[in-house]
Amino acid sequence: MAEMTSGEWESLCDGCGKCCLLKFEDEDSGEIHFTDVSCEQLNIESCRCKNYAKRFVLVPDCLSLQPDNILQITSLPQSCAYRLLALGESLPDWHPLVSGDSDSVHKSGHSVRGRVMSEQYIHPSDIDRRIIQWVQ
Repeated sequence: MAEMTSGEWESLCDGCGKCCLLKFEDEDSGEIHFTDVSCEQLNIESCRCKNYAKRFVLVPDCLSLQPDNILQITSLPQSCAYRLLALGESLPDWHPLVSGDSDSVHKSGHSVRGRVMSEQYIHPSDIDRRIIQWVQ
């Protein structure tokens, strides 16, 4: 992974949008709880960042995925291609690099398309009531 070009690295993203969801970490167990609330920068139809080039300025706690930190980021979904490859596992059949179809992640039901609401429409005190179990 460390030898990939930036284009190859970026192509690993399946476009599921799950990394852009607000999450909670259980302080005792370390377990990550996903919500159905997305970062306000996520385009909830395309499941891509609205301002990818400026994401770290607009969202200071946005994840910066690098080959040397993938396994330390515990909030990535189990199905994340970066995580899978770092663990030496194969990409799922629905991953666009495997299927050849950029919409396969959505067609297979592994994206957040149509199932989330932007944080700009949720009161911060209500986010913890939006925890859900996503298909990994």
